[in-house]
Amino acid sequence: MTASPRPSLLGPRLPAFYCPLPRDLVHPEAKQVEARAVEWLDAFGLYPDPVERAWGLATHSADFSCRIVPDGNVEAVLLFTQWNYWANAVDDWQDSGSEEVGTAAVIEHGARLLRTIEDPGASVLPPGPMTAALADLVSRTHAMLSPYELRRFAEGTRDWLLGAAWRAARAEARTMPGLNDFVAMGPLANGTRFSLTWSDVARGVRLPADVRCSPALTALTDAAGFVVSADNDLFSYDKDDHLEPREVNLVNVLAHQENCSPAEAVPLAVALRDRVMVLFLRLREQLEDGADGELGRHLAALGHYVAGSIGWQTRAPRYASPRNRHELPLPDAAFAIGFADGPSVTGTEPPDLPALASWWRLVRR
Repeated sequence: MTASPRPSLLGPRLPAFYCPLPRDLVHPEAKQVEARAVEWLDAFGLYPDPVERAWGLATHSADFSCRIVPDGNVEAVLLFTQWNYWANAVDDWQDSGSEEVGTAAVIEHGARLLRTIEDPGASVLPPGPMTAALADLVSRTHAMLSPYELRRFAEGTRDWLLGAAWRAARAEARTMPGLNDFVAMGPLANGTRFSLTWSDVARGVRLPADVRCSPALTALTDAAGFVVSADNDLFSYDKDDHLEPREVNLVNVLAHQENCSPAEAVPLAVALRDRVMVLFLRLREQLEDGADGELGRHLAALGHYVAGSIGWQTRAPRYASPRNRHELPLPDAAFAIGFADGPSVTGTEPPDLPALASWWRLVRR
């Protein structure tokens, strides 16, 4: 990792990532998307000063969007990118550690945001640059998405906000959840379905509702979300390691459960993450057998989501030069990571966690 004033509690470098999926795919119009997104941010004055603007751009939201959607309609990818810059600004507010950002505030804002997405004319958010930018996003989203796609997007947003509220409640109660509770509810804050809606929109994938909501595809989507969430908990750990009580993430939950240091909890987190990654690969291969073109493209998109998230986080100054260590993000900050040839665990049996075990029952022997 790029040198910083204070060493990471996780150790000198992150563990190798097991990810046998196509990597380093990026939308060919990524530079154009980034330039247009930044122009939009500045037009709405989303950031109040140059410092906040620098940290907002350090999220590399355009890179994230163009890695998990490496092909498809540019206008859809652009709108998704703008949503991600906006959502990261909200996420930073939620994770600020400020006394003003308690559970009640997170829930209140989340409910008003959801009503704005579902009913743009509801007028339930206070005036200001964030609300003006949101109104533009919602208007263009309603114009671009079909009613069913819009419902999927609203449900994905609800996942994100519900997960954020749950994490805020745990922080406010100053209690670290148990591992089963965390793996059941913590990854919601990752907004997996929020992102995958845009992947399908940009690539013109329209699965029948019975296919999209089938138990196997639901489990596969949740497994992808868990892997991405676990990876984010590693990449983002330093960004929030100054908070007291400790942030609710996979590493800290395991450290609390095992009464060990964060560094000692990392192999435990990786082992659980790798076990779910193996399940993801097996279940995806099972669904690929006999899949039509639409389902095949959606299954490929799930792989882009997992692998693209690693590529984005590796290079995002938001994580590689975190704000609690630097006055401004370092433009070239990056993690030095490796990729493992195989998982860190050899067993294929389900973990002893009821919240995850049901996924394994869907895999054919």
